[in-house]
Amino acid sequence: MGAAEVISFEEVRARKQWDTLRQQLHARFDHWLDTLEQQWHEPPSTLMEVTATVWALRQQLTGGLTETIVKHAHEGERQRTQASCPRCARVLKAQDHVWRTVETMVGPVELERPYFYCRACRAGLYPLDDALGLVAGCKQLDLHKAAVNLVTEVPYDTAQALFHDLTGVPFGSERMHTVANRVAEGLTVLDVAPSREEIERRIAAVSTGRLRRPVMVLGIDGAYVPTRPDSAREPQQGPRRTRAKRARWRGQWRDAKGFRFYLLDGERIVHVLSWHQVQNEEQLGEALQQVKEAGIIPEAQVRLCVVCDGAEWIWKHVQALFPHARQVLDYYHCAQYLHRVAKAHYGPSAQALEWVEATMTRLYLGKVGWVLGGLQRMQAQSDEAAKAITNCWNYLDEHRGRTMYQKLRRGGYPLGSGGIESSNKFICHVRLKRSGAWWYESNSNQMLALRCAKYNGTLDEVFGRYQLRLREISE
Repeated sequence: MGAAEVISFEEVRARKQWDTLRQQLHARFDHWLDTLEQQWHEPPSTLMEVTATVWALRQQLTGGLTETIVKHAHEGERQRTQASCPRCARVLKAQDHVWRTVETMVGPVELERPYFYCRACRAGLYPLDDALGLVAGCKQLDLHKAAVNLVTEVPYDTAQALFHDLTGVPFGSERMHTVANRVAEGLTVLDVAPSREEIERRIAAVSTGRLRRPVMVLGIDGAYVPTRPDSAREPQQGPRRTRAKRARWRGQWRDAKGFRFYLLDGERIVHVLSWHQVQNEEQLGEALQQVKEAGIIPEAQVRLCVVCDGAEWIWKHVQALFPHARQVLDYYHCAQYLHRVAKAHYGPSAQALEWVEATMTRLYLGKVGWVLGGLQRMQAQSDEAAKAITNCWNYLDEHRGRTMYQKLRRGGYPLGSGGIESSNKFICHVRLKRSGAWWYESNSNQMLALRCAKYNGTLDEVFGRYQLRLREISE
């Protein structure tokens, strides 16, 4: 005879509970099949008809299954007869059971939970709500998260229509706006930044098979976004029986300054960290300093390079925070200065084009001294040309040490600031520069923070903080 298999009591009990749950789920599925049978008066003839019917009834099934699982898993909370008041620790007796219907991504879920009331504190509580992590309102956190993901990509009205089409759950645009602002409330650069461990993982992936440390680039730039004044928030009573007039407030294009860290992997860019806000130079410098002091950028593991245009305020922050980084003046911004000189000095001619191409080649080869000497020898034909030549000479001379392009190319460093320009586009322009869109500054910064978190890969962590904040408020 073979040896008898010993089965623990816990295994028997777990198996019995699972069998009970299976029976309940089968009963719920049978009920859904009865509904499906009523919908199909005639057998469907095409796949489109089948999917349309199942799609229309899907939430009745998935919501019902979820309801059954919740009821089974929290049977003890449903049958609870006593609870402690969180304020005074009094022992409370259960009152009547109260039903509540909540909306989730899988459909509506009905909950029956006991209600407790403390007369001393004049406060009521539902322990089952706390056990399930429910929030105020019928729409729960999974819907909030899906809505935030959607509104960070498309306008609120579009998001409302898409959300209903894709989930079957109505979610108003104003409600989406409120949820998005609450999720983004108080976010800082460190809240949306990846952890040092995550950044080191990305560096290690790029470093595989390489002898030298990878190049990490810091780009700093600004992108204009349309804003409206806070005074536009004030409700104004308009005259009756008259046509609507143009808004009295005037929009303003504000500079959303930002920075981006990214790795170079051959011809590919590996994104690391972006932070964009409608802010001034000092605020951007403070955000950069927070990143520096937090130590999330492992400078010893990379060859840090800063590529920017000639703005004085940018290099002031770079010199203060990253003095040992390789500094590069954007090659294509230099081309703009040279084109202005050619246009003013030679006019629209072939000679102007030849001069620009020859001068850009010298600059590309790192011969900035030759370029400066050539500019100094030019005999200006007009005041406009003299001004353009002087501006170009001053620009190149001031950043002479940042224009060693031949040496930079040999080291694998970039010459252009395309990385930060593309960040301006896919973080700022794509979402904020919409036809007819004018943002309040606070709303634009909250949207920018969410988009930075999304592309930094930290949106889940940001939403986790939002969930904790809601829990603290409820307590």
